[in-house]
Order: sequence, then C-alpha cells, then structure tokens
Amino acid sequence: MPEISDLELIVNLRKELHKYPELSGNEKVTSRRIIRFLEELQPDEIVCGIGGYGVAARFSGDSHGRRLLIRAELDALPVTEMNNFDYRSVNTGVSHACGHDGHMAVAAGVAKFFASERPEKGEVVVLFQPSEENGKGAEAVLGDPRFERLMPDFAIAMHNLPGYKKNSVIVRPDVFAMASEGIIIRLEGKTSHAAEPENGLSPARAVSRLLEVLPGIAGSDIFKSFALVTVIHARLGEVAFGTSPGHALVMATLRACADNEMEELSGRAVQLAQSIAGEEGLKCSVSFTERFPATVNDPGLAQMASDTAKELSLEVCDPGDAFRWSEDFGWFTRKTRGLLFGIGAGKGHPELHNPDYDFPDDITSAGINMLTRMSLKILG
Repeated sequence: MPEISDLELIVNLRKELHKYPELSGNEKVTSRRIIRFLEELQPDEIVCGIGGYGVAARFSGDSHGRRLLIRAELDALPVTEMNNFDYRSVNTGVSHACGHDGHMAVAAGVAKFFASERPEKGEVVVLFQPSEENGKGAEAVLGDPRFERLMPDFAIAMHNLPGYKKNSVIVRPDVFAMASEGIIIRLEGKTSHAAEPENGLSPARAVSRLLEVLPGIAGSDIFKSFALVTVIHARLGEVAFGTSPGHALVMATLRACADNEMEELSGRAVQLAQSIAGEEGLKCSVSFTERFPATVNDPGLAQMASDTAKELSLEVCDPGDAFRWSEDFGWFTRKTRGLLFGIGAGKGHPELHNPDYDFPDDITSAGINMLTRMSLKILG
C-alpha cells in the first residue's frame, strides 16, 4: 500500500501531467515525463515508442509465471479548461478533462510499488498507452512488433467515474463499455446557380431524409440489446446565397453492446445511405472513423475486483447496464482476459469531458491499492 510520501510524489506527478496535456498522437512531452519517472524506479526494462509514444515498464519476478498488464492512457482532450488552480493546463484548447492524468498517476503508483516489491513470480507490465480518445492507441500498441514479447495473459485498467460515490468500485462482468464508431456519409450531386436550381442536383432532400430515418435503424425491434445512432453533424453545400448546393456531409455515432451487433448496425447505416442516395440520383461514399470494440470483462476478474474492493473496505457498485461510452481497452479484452473497472470520483463531481473537470486526487490511493492487490492475486 502507498506510503504518504509516495502518495505526495504521485499527486505531484499528476498535477505536472495535468498542466502540460497533449492530444492523441502528440504525447511526446507527456511520454518523456513518464520515462523520467520510470527511470528513477529502475524497472527490469523500459520499452519506448510502442504504438506511437507509448511507454511500458517491466517488473519481473524470480521465476516464470503469468504476465499481467496494467494500462493507463497518455492523451488529453481538445477541451479548453475553465479551472483557475495553479496547475491548470497551459496548452490552449487542450486539457485532461477525462482524468487520464490521474490514471497515469495511479499506474505510476503501481509501478513504484513493484519497483520496491518485485513479484515473486511472473511479471507486471505497466503500460502508458497513447491515443485512447480517438480509438487508435490500443490497436496500434497490439500491432507493434515491440509489444509482441509483452503480450499479457491478463490485462487490467481503471477509469474514474463521476456520479458515483468517491472511492467506490464500479464493476460488472461481460460488457462494461459499449462498442462505437463514427460514420461519415458524403453525398455528391451537381451544383447550380441558386436562380436555376433545376439545372443542378441538390442533396438537400437526401440529407433531410437521412436526418429523419438514420436514428431509427437502431430500433429495439431489430437489436436484442441497446443500440443507438446519434447524428452529430450535417453540412449542405457552402454558405453562398447564389449557389444551389451540389454536395453534402452527414456524420453520426453508432453504438451497440456487442461487436457483432455493431457490424449489423454499421451495415444497415451503409445500406440506408446508399439506398437514399440512389433514389435521389446522387453519388454516395461512406467511411468510418474512431472504431471502438466493446470492452468485455472477464467474469472471474470482475468477481476478483469485487472481492478485492470489499477487502479494502471500498463500496462495490453494479452499474446494471453496460456504459454507453466506449473505451479502446476493448482491443485488449479481445486478445486476453481483461478487466476495466471504475473508481467513483464523487456524486457531485464535474462530468468527464467538461471544461471544469479535474481528477480528484483523493481517489488515487484506492486506485493504486485495487490494482496492486489484484496484481498480487493474479500472479500468485
């Protein structure tokens, strides 16, 4: 368990990371700060540049055994921070509004624990992963040849969750966070003078139809579990009063509980867009972005987390349904036995992705204790 002096060090690291946030794929300075911290701990190995700016530290026991991955995220969000404390973001338009600075601090605390108390057998790999927010980081890490020899038997991550009692542990077996992806529908017609729209081919009616019927493809009569389509952006031509538009763009976010249902939902969206475009005489192209698979918790690890929380006198909360948001930790749970659990950030705490959000430092100890104790149980 972390000592007070250790906790002060970890909290100071968190505030330093908070002050200098970086967006997905650009976590160069954040990565350097993490590397400097890890070098002081003298792990068995530090592996840099994994999947971009990812960093992993290995802490090995004396004998062969299981390999456990503890994962935190490096990246911040394109959100302008509205807080006024002295460690607020100095990078304009960027802030740690999702608490990844706190997740990194917790992972650093786990690394510090295993630096002083190596596991008896097996290995703990503490990974600081890039590009979680855009869904690219975990997949890039898993596809990096440098990660092959670090591939774990088990993987665990935590996420702070406002709206839940501070230091409570939120866990459920099976799907913890839903699959999602962004769909981009481009429609092409023919531009004409606004005085002679009949000489062109406007996609306006097609856009109107898509906005009306696209959300309906996620109906409960089609999908067994929850599914959702949220239109997030639409653009028709350009702002030019003398021009009848000839092109348009519609964007939406698709969500489903299971990866196979995500595929079904995506297919229906493509089919609908192409059908409406064809009926309106338009060309249509469809692409996808920010793909997140469902994060599926191993039932045994979920039970272990619940038991561990009780041993630490932490309240356990079952969220009931899977969370509608997505987490690219789902790429890890596709490959190995994994667990994503939550630590309550406080019922009245500002929500994630809000400009006044700040990770609550008084949940750091609970996060470190949960991860270290579970690690010791898994490694045996």
